[in-house]
Amino acid sequence: MAHNGVLLRITGKVQGVGFRPTVWQVAHRLGLTGDVGNNADGVEVRLWGHDAGRFIAQLRRDCPTLATIDGIDILPWQWARPPSSFTIIESRGGAMKTQVVPDAATCGDCLAELFDPANRRFGYPFINCTHCGPRFTLIRRMPYDRPNTAMAAFPQCPDCLAEYHNPADRRFHAQPNACPACGPQAWLADRHGGRLAAADDAITEAARRLLAGEIVAVKGLGGFHLACDATNPAAVARLRARKRRPSKPLAVMMPDSDWLRRCLGHADPALVALLQSAAAPIVLVPLPPCATAVAYGADVAPGLAASAAGAPADRASGDGGAPAPGAIGAQAPLALCAGIAPGLHEIGVMLPASPLQHLLLRRAGRPLVMTSGNLNGRPPALDNRQALDELAAIADAWLLHDRDIVQRADDSLVRLSAGGVEMLRRSRGYVPDAIALPPGFALAPAILAMGADLKNTFCLLRDGQAVLSQHLGDLADEGIQRQRQQALALFHAIWDFTPRAVAVDAHPGYLSRRWGAALATERGLPCLTILHHHAHLAACLGEHGWPLDGGPVIGLAMDGLGYGGARRHDIPTRDIPPDDDRCGDGLADSGHEGGALWGGECLLVDYRESRWLGGLPAVALPGGDLAARQPWRNLLAQWLRFVPDWRGLPEAGHIPAGAGELLARAVARGINAPPASSTGRLFDAVAAALGVCAGETSWEGEAACRLEALAWRGAGQGGEPAVTLPVSLPLLDNRLDMATFWRQWLAWRAGPAERAYGFHLALARGFAALARQAAARHGIDTVVLSGGVLHNRLFRELLVRELQGLRVLVPSRLPAGDGGLALGQALIAAARLLG
Repeated sequence: MAHNGVLLRITGKVQGVGFRPTVWQVAHRLGLTGDVGNNADGVEVRLWGHDAGRFIAQLRRDCPTLATIDGIDILPWQWARPPSSFTIIESRGGAMKTQVVPDAATCGDCLAELFDPANRRFGYPFINCTHCGPRFTLIRRMPYDRPNTAMAAFPQCPDCLAEYHNPADRRFHAQPNACPACGPQAWLADRHGGRLAAADDAITEAARRLLAGEIVAVKGLGGFHLACDATNPAAVARLRARKRRPSKPLAVMMPDSDWLRRCLGHADPALVALLQSAAAPIVLVPLPPCATAVAYGADVAPGLAASAAGAPADRASGDGGAPAPGAIGAQAPLALCAGIAPGLHEIGVMLPASPLQHLLLRRAGRPLVMTSGNLNGRPPALDNRQALDELAAIADAWLLHDRDIVQRADDSLVRLSAGGVEMLRRSRGYVPDAIALPPGFALAPAILAMGADLKNTFCLLRDGQAVLSQHLGDLADEGIQRQRQQALALFHAIWDFTPRAVAVDAHPGYLSRRWGAALATERGLPCLTILHHHAHLAACLGEHGWPLDGGPVIGLAMDGLGYGGARRHDIPTRDIPPDDDRCGDGLADSGHEGGALWGGECLLVDYRESRWLGGLPAVALPGGDLAARQPWRNLLAQWLRFVPDWRGLPEAGHIPAGAGELLARAVARGINAPPASSTGRLFDAVAAALGVCAGETSWEGEAACRLEALAWRGAGQGGEPAVTLPVSLPLLDNRLDMATFWRQWLAWRAGPAERAYGFHLALARGFAALARQAAARHGIDTVVLSGGVLHNRLFRELLVRELQGLRVLVPSRLPAGDGGLALGQALIAAARLLG
């Protein structure tokens, strides 16, 4: 019998995003009959008749904001009888393969209703619809239905139920749907949990306290924030002191996009679009070069206020301009205080992502600091009791609500530059979006990749996709360990995931490796150890869709530290032994020395193998882990190897008196001074030589970030140096010649900014020359860059410029640092198992 209809199988991000109502509306507009329903793979549409072309074209045009269509298969369908209308039917079962949706920032329609006094959700801090609101942070289990989310505790009222069941309504099957009559409620609490104010009064009182200089803990979508007035130096200084965060930059939430121009002097359309996207990330933007920022109407150049931390904010001058609607603060000229990002050239800005944040910022009428709600180095608080207990020494008041946070999701952090969007921390708004695997991986088995111990994420490789977890952080913290185990269990449950192999970092001391090995042993699974920098480069290849059999590339991997192959600082170029596919200690080839600490390497890589071609020479890490916190130790190590007469140099004054000789003896004897070829520690050494954070840093990467900020001041127009640079980093066979660099750089008596820039440019030219040499020798025209050092924007741009003429792949959708490592681990493991 000839078929009388068609079946459309639609895959992608098509559940929980208003996709079925859109299908229903398109079918009704086109006069088509049939039905639509969810299944394990996505959505199925059955149409009467043979003309699916018009329907598909219109559906692609009307695709909901949060949805993505990966594919549409068109199959014949036989109806038993003609359908009389087009309907939405119950979901069909099966193993879940479709994508779970990230949380999405408040959409324009909900925002309009939020501030419409005639709307029944006026001022309601939990307004949402199928186009916005919490998703991932609500899910307890699949399928994604209200009883399986944090909204199970809030039965819908008749009005909300009517919206929920109406296919023409944008709240059709919106699982978090709620209103003031039936949904979550907010209140303001003191440190004992006692209620200070409720409902709309809670947000107004929270804003009043913020404007009075207090610190308020605010419960968000995926965790708590600590908020204070970003224009009040005393409040910012108090937050830093209480949180024990003396200098790490703080993110600033602007009330709306107009404030970008008021505070930063510009509102680039691409920046505004990124800030207003569904992901609503923190975006790093360059600071203006001038000293003061006036927010309202005054004709002065914008920037950061130069007032000292702790000084009272000046709100007395100026007429204040027009106040923001609903604002309760005094409308005087406002300036972001200098304590937001001391010593840096960028600031992290964001816009409100939730209705509660929109209401709070509207009431405050000025930018607020919004930093993670935790003690320094600890995970953010997730529930009310935890926040009251753990933030008692920091916050003055707590803006709470009664909707549970099921999954932690920090604010994502990106940078917008000429090269596009660069991901630095991938979490809320982006997780758990899946990444399609490159060609050749379709038959890969299910693999769990454990990631690294710092900036940890894990990865599930399954069904032609890779699903990476949210940013979790340092696994040494017990609180983060608990959150990671909770996230891992949820991901396994959501995707009905059963791994067939486990991939871990090769470092024998990593907790992630030990846990992966234990899991593999418990389940009788293969456990593959992956070299750290091989995984960095494979992650970038995977992000760019490089085929499994696409051939080798030249890779530059530059970071702080990672477990590498043989300790090759005294040996010629050689092959790295294949990454061990046992989870025991050490590497596979006993003919090589044990693993070494790498961080500045040129490699020949594909998904299966890597071969070392050259890189930075290794120097000692005096004091081991202390070298990562005290930059002067790295300066001493560099000089002990490359600058014999260092004791008479003026820069030697940055090395503590007496410590140099003591550590020199320890290095000579090999006492707690492992050799490492670390680019990150080289940045620390140069920073120390210039007196930048020479003694002690308070956050990871501080010395390098402040060195970059200094270097930007030494760059001329278009990134070219303002003076001729008598500094180079030439090749010595297959290594960068650090002795020549130090001799030239120390003899160059330019200003600190010029010398900082000269180092960046010399290093970029040195690595580019190494990559070009390797590419020429191996007949390869593609260079892949990865590792945390690439988050230095100046170095990244200089290196890409120096590699012009070659095809250059850089990370963008995933962090270049350890936050993207798990994808590379999974791809290498899959390639080996397939091979």
